[in-house]
Amino acid sequence: MNAQAVASQPLNDVQLMLLKLFSRPVTANQLEEIREMLLNYYETALQKELDRVIAEKKITRADFDAVLNIQQRTK
Repeated sequence: MNAQAVASQPLNDVQLMLLKLFSRPVTANQLEEIREMLLNYYETALQKELDRVIAEKKITRADFDAVLNIQQRTK
């Protein structure tokens, strides 16, 4: 997606909330703390989704190892 396409999309609720939040000055340290919080939030959300899919599809360690072995043999 190019920059013009991104710029023409409307902002979602999260983006609007973040713009309001950052409408006041923050220090570099505060910005780093907020960035870390957001990264941790999305990392946790992604891990929960991954765990759900693995459980739902009954994927085992052996399944992961088989895929890894196939990928290594094709290199």
